[in-house]
Amino acid sequence: MKPPNGSLPFHVKLQRMFYIIPPSDSMFEHLDDVPNYVDGSSSAFQMLMVLEMVLLWIQCKSMPRVSDVISSVGAGIASRFTGLFVKRAVEIATYCYVWDNYRLYELPWDSVWTWVAAMFGVDLGYYWVHRFAHEINFMWAAHQTHHSSEDYNLTTALRQSVLQSYSSWMFYLPLALFIPPPIYQVHIQFNLLYQFWIHTEVVGWLGPLEYIINTPSAHRVHHGRNRYCIDKNYGGTFIIFDILFGTYEAEKRDDINDRVVYGLVHPLESRDPIYTQLCHWQYILTTAWNRPGLINKAKTLLYGPGWEPGKPRLGEKTDIPDIHYPQPKYETPAPLWYNVYSVVHFIPVFAIHQIAHENLELLSQTHVMLSIAFMLTTLTCLGAKFDKRWYASVLELARCLTVAVYLSANLELASPQLTLPLLLLFSASTLLFSGIVFKELCAPQQVDKSE
Repeated sequence: MKPPNGSLPFHVKLQRMFYIIPPSDSMFEHLDDVPNYVDGSSSAFQMLMVLEMVLLWIQCKSMPRVSDVISSVGAGIASRFTGLFVKRAVEIATYCYVWDNYRLYELPWDSVWTWVAAMFGVDLGYYWVHRFAHEINFMWAAHQTHHSSEDYNLTTALRQSVLQSYSSWMFYLPLALFIPPPIYQVHIQFNLLYQFWIHTEVVGWLGPLEYIINTPSAHRVHHGRNRYCIDKNYGGTFIIFDILFGTYEAEKRDDINDRVVYGLVHPLESRDPIYTQLCHWQYILTTAWNRPGLINKAKTLLYGPGWEPGKPRLGEKTDIPDIHYPQPKYETPAPLWYNVYSVVHFIPVFAIHQIAHENLELLSQTHVMLSIAFMLTTLTCLGAKFDKRWYASVLELARCLTVAVYLSANLELASPQLTLPLLLLFSASTLLFSGIVFKELCAPQQVDKSE
């Protein structure tokens, strides 16, 4: 029987994240016995993020921006919404179907060799998932969410797509011909967890390890929008497949002008969680509609995001701006009080996300839907205020008032120790934004004196 995640020593959770857990501790005969390693690593994520901030301060580097952190962690929370509705993700469900009906040979689940084969097999599958996510436009439409941050820290690792799992599952199906589903499920989680720590600037060049495993240095290149960084370093746990298939690029460390500039070639300039997830789909559909001929419309979906008629499948690299460090970042300065306010209001989002996943079997579909609506609405309102949208204050007032009224009418939902502080928070926030909205409505309209 799998032990509860919360009872595990902290060093065991770190071992899982760094892929140094003994094979004998992660072999399972039945799929239901495989622990949820990702959920069980939440406390390790938090501790490492705190440690990173301490090291950034010691190294006199830029600290994470509140608006970007909320956008990244919020995207990670949104990416797990579907897990509140289905017990098994499409990825493992399709894998089990192929295993049950088409497997060619059943490797023993309790063999170290099967464990090692699955580790490399999953990483090879991830390499091609990741590479095609950059080279096929409709897959990039999902994956671009992960690249949309112009910062690079551990919270960036959590900035995930809601839709990517619906196109990634097919790349792992060849493993289902040989590898038992429990062993696959172990390694698909370890592969994901490993990639958390490589999203940081506090770890430098790691010498010979740079040519074996994926490192922060190699992955910084992958997240760069400098011309030399585009379409490089797709590896998950290992970098050997990039070297083998010719997509490896080392970080340029000698000239500050070659320092990696993070983000998309065309930055989003928005903290809206829905726009961040879906904006490239809007671009694809608009572009495909305007291009003549069915062939060009199909190529818009299936070729690279930089493709245009008359150009190679992945477009011309010379069309990518040849930028150099430093570059301005998208930022609409927020006052200190709003940074504090947004953090305080993000805490219930994070808490409800945790509670919902840990107590899913006890929740009705109504409570699940209300939880998702609350989380998504909060992220949207906080993002709108950071983006300085004209409607942001009214939207936030409506959110706080709605939640305050709901809590007042449903005090029995949780213990008074939880409900009453939340009611006080949202009541005070309603009063605060009532004043802000009144002030904005009474403010004189700005007149363009140039006319």
